[in-house]
Amino acid sequence: MAFLPGIRQTSPMATVDVVLLLLLSGIWGSSFIFMRYLAPIIGPVATADARMLLAGVALVLFFLATRFKPEWRKNAKHFLVIGLLNSAVPFVLYAVAALVLPAAMEAIFNSMSPMFGAVFAAFWMNEKLTARKIAGLALGVGGVVTMSSLGGLRFDVQTMLAVAACVLAPMCYGLAGVYIRTRASGARPMAIAGGSQLFGGLALLPFVAVFPPAASSIDMRIAIIVLVFALICSGVAYIIYYKLIADIGPTKALTVTFLIPVFAMFWGLVLLREAVTWSMIIGAAIILVGTYLVAAGGGSQTSARHKPRKPSTGVQEQNQRVY
Repeated sequence: MAFLPGIRQTSPMATVDVVLLLLLSGIWGSSFIFMRYLAPIIGPVATADARMLLAGVALVLFFLATRFKPEWRKNAKHFLVIGLLNSAVPFVLYAVAALVLPAAMEAIFNSMSPMFGAVFAAFWMNEKLTARKIAGLALGVGGVVTMSSLGGLRFDVQTMLAVAACVLAPMCYGLAGVYIRTRASGARPMAIAGGSQLFGGLALLPFVAVFPPAASSIDMRIAIIVLVFALICSGVAYIIYYKLIADIGPTKALTVTFLIPVFAMFWGLVLLREAVTWSMIIGAAIILVGTYLVAAGGGSQTSARHKPRKPSTGVQEQNQRVY
């Protein structure tokens, strides 16, 4: 999920918006449970790719049913780049980390996405990197250290690589947000959702041949779980997400990032019997406070070079035209 930096909107939230926001948080929180369950069985690469390909096909069918035109030729390059940054690479990283780390811990790391989006916007979009943002970034690092050092994790190479993967993944989301804002602002959000899933899945497909799942690991039950994972956590989730963007604006819609860890902890406890430790709770609190300091309020000072010249071409206006 890319963070779109420097976008603010103040549309009020109706009851249906709150319900959809909670539903989306629950869905995306469950995605870490799916990865935690599937990655050891069919492998991290197959887990990530099946999610994207199936969701991409489902969204293309949705486009056909609603007569939505994603402008494939015009946006093909954007779909590929965003598909890699916003789906393929982070999905694989999280799936690899799922072999080692609890699902809830991965979701907590994921909440750093808006933080990285704001930081990258400061470097590539000339937005001011204030003392408040620097303090927030330091808190984010502190939250990672807290969870890593106090979470009862084994200090071995495998664990450290898993933690590194969980930090790199939200960095990819941050980069994707900057790319969307600076290079792909003319692409409609729903087109990006479907196109990026399809193109990202196709780009990752050759790697499935290199790291194939064991034939004995795939049965009807696993196939159904993979299908539900893809259709719900990517297909349905993106439709809900972009409806929220259109109805309440991207800033409010991004509060889903802060709710995902709560649901991931709940699903992990109920479905996988994963322990919710104090280090997770404290680390999550530190990261969320840091993310708030970096990403919320204070306004953005984007350079004129990156500002949309007309409202109709900006990401904020495009987010209004979901269909």
